[in-house]
Amino acid sequence: MAWFARDVPSALGRAPSGERAERVRRSPQYRDGKFQNTVPSVMMAPGTRQKVVRQMFFGEPHAKRSPSGEIPLVTPTSSETGLGVVWYGHSSALVEADGRRVLFDPVWSDRCSPSQRVGPKRMHAVPVELEDLPRLDAVVISHDHYDHLDMPTVKALLGLTRAPFVVPLGVGEHLERWGVPLDRIVELDWDEDVTINGVTLTCTAARHFSGRTLTRDGTLWASWVMAVGTRKVFYTGDSGYFPGYARVGREHGPFDATLIQVGAYGDAWPDIHMTPEEGVATHLDVGGRVMIPLHWGTFNLALHDWSEPVERVWAEAKARGVTLVVPRPGERVDVDEPPALDPWWQPIA
Repeated sequence: MAWFARDVPSALGRAPSGERAERVRRSPQYRDGKFQNTVPSVMMAPGTRQKVVRQMFFGEPHAKRSPSGEIPLVTPTSSETGLGVVWYGHSSALVEADGRRVLFDPVWSDRCSPSQRVGPKRMHAVPVELEDLPRLDAVVISHDHYDHLDMPTVKALLGLTRAPFVVPLGVGEHLERWGVPLDRIVELDWDEDVTINGVTLTCTAARHFSGRTLTRDGTLWASWVMAVGTRKVFYTGDSGYFPGYARVGREHGPFDATLIQVGAYGDAWPDIHMTPEEGVATHLDVGGRVMIPLHWGTFNLALHDWSEPVERVWAEAKARGVTLVVPRPGERVDVDEPPALDPWWQPIA
């Protein structure tokens, strides 16, 4: 009880206040007391809640929601030249561009939850400890859900790197509560950008929601554009499919690589998470060259088989002529020389 009383309330974060709340209210995305998507969106489709609860508790008769063996890990490498991406699992990824490094949505905890005793547990270990990460130029957060913003990871990084945290509007309040100094917090609205040590990070639109408690949409969610010189990478964060991706492509593309959410989808929540096929469509909408799927294979957050997202995205990529790379957790992808796809997940599917 003492542990719960100390740690869980802190992990819940804090609602924006003071000058930060004033800036939130001035955002074009903020209306009627909360942030809004650019197209009408619902968190759960009408009439599906009872079915989802029943499936969550009793399961699907033939669902294989976890692997039959150990997920293979790779010890990460690093480079001062070229464009590379390291997938650490779920949506945690490092992008290296000519020696500049940005860490996206780092979650190193065993569970994506306010409590490390209950909640979705990782299906594989982290492939590298935080203290063994290379030097970082920025840490970017897409939104404040627990599988993307993890308090223990943030607190650990605070003492391991001097890199600033670049976040959507309002998310800085959580960081400030957890001890991140104000001079290391950069908060952006959609279509705003910041340049840090030669890396330009642009906050772009997504179709999702936010909240670490029952109160929702008090902070913004986002996708991100990372540019170093002529090299560009697009990161979707979490999002349903929507016309905003075509706009990102027109205004910021084309992209050398895209990091795209393809897992944790369901018929009950079609507006807030993409299917694998929609992920491929997003890659094409933004003008991507090499696609790397994220948001699958680490935490069990939906009712589909654990390997279904990658099988479906592979089939769609082949059908539409998309260069797809599916790295093992910890494996570095050389974007300029992408490897042939190896279906490493199939023996344990």
